[in-house]
Amino acid sequence: MDMDDVIYYNELYDLYGKLLTDKQREYFEDYYFNNLSFSELAENYNVSRNAVFKQLKITKEKLLEFDNALKLYEKKKKIIDIIDCIQDKDIKEKLEDLIWLSLFSCKWNKKNV
Repeated sequence: MDMDDVIYYNELYDLYGKLLTDKQREYFEDYYFNNLSFSELAENYNVSRNAVFKQLKITKEKLLEFDNALKLYEKKKKIIDIIDCIQDKDIKEKLEDLIWLSLFSCKWNKKNV
């Protein structure tokens, strides 16, 4: 998986992570955020490497399924593009604050853009 894919799945996780099961969140966070290998995850959770692989695959599929239904990733990108076109700095900052509070009140924040 290349870095663009990692960033994409991290952004989807920030948008939809709360919709995943606890187990899915734990595996995802340990693999993507804590940089643990399949072997380390398998050892930590007392499962096979194949079980870890399958769980992460299912989790990524779920994130894609959520985004196909809700389209928040696409909407986020469009909002960022619109905000980037605004010239008035004060209005731009107020809109950013309002949008990030209303749409992205999870771990994702405007610094990740």
